[in-house]
Amino acid sequence: MKKELLFITMIFVLACFLVECNANYTSKKKGYFNIELPAHEYRSFSDSSYPYSFEYPTYAKIVQDSTFFDSTPENNYWINVDFPTFNAKIFLSYKIIGGQAHYKIKQPNGTYKDSVGLNQFDLMVNDAFNLTNKNNVIASSINDSLMLTPNGIHGIYFKVGGNAATAKQFFLSDSTRHFLRGALYFDATPNADSLRPVQDFLQKDIERLINTFRWKNK
Repeated sequence: MKKELLFITMIFVLACFLVECNANYTSKKKGYFNIELPAHEYRSFSDSSYPYSFEYPTYAKIVQDSTFFDSTPENNYWINVDFPTFNAKIFLSYKIIGGQAHYKIKQPNGTYKDSVGLNQFDLMVNDAFNLTNKNNVIASSINDSLMLTPNGIHGIYFKVGGNAATAKQFFLSDSTRHFLRGALYFDATPNADSLRPVQDFLQKDIERLINTFRWKNK
């Protein structure tokens, strides 16, 4: 009786297996979570204590940047345009041309020593290119283009292809007094495919920031 019961059980299991093998199966394509994107609406950032103004999205917030790669920003005008919904931010660093520059010099023993110099326009431009070119290892392309905004401000925009940490970067300057660098960062592992919808969405916000940007007389 036990042998017959065991035999019937085995037949039942085998039948189930054959049914599963012959069942229709549709493969699922690899995809990413759908992200709800808000309508593009803007407000003005025009704090009287800052040497610049611009428009930014209503779904973002302005946060003063208190650290820069474990260093203290050289003035109080470094800010982040934070996008909490997207775990992203546009980092904005401002420097006065001819003003004091704080930087670190690497010592032979591997430590860093604080040093002070002057902000020179040509050196800051070189730094902007060098920071962008650090993505060369993983970037599929790096394109730069000259900008002249409706407010008469010059700059250069960098578009980095591939899985770069900062795919969109730029700087604006009047070459005599003001210099501002911007970069879009995500608090996530860089993946061009998964981030592309949000990057394309935020591209319009970056363009709005740049095209409404103004210097103040300070």
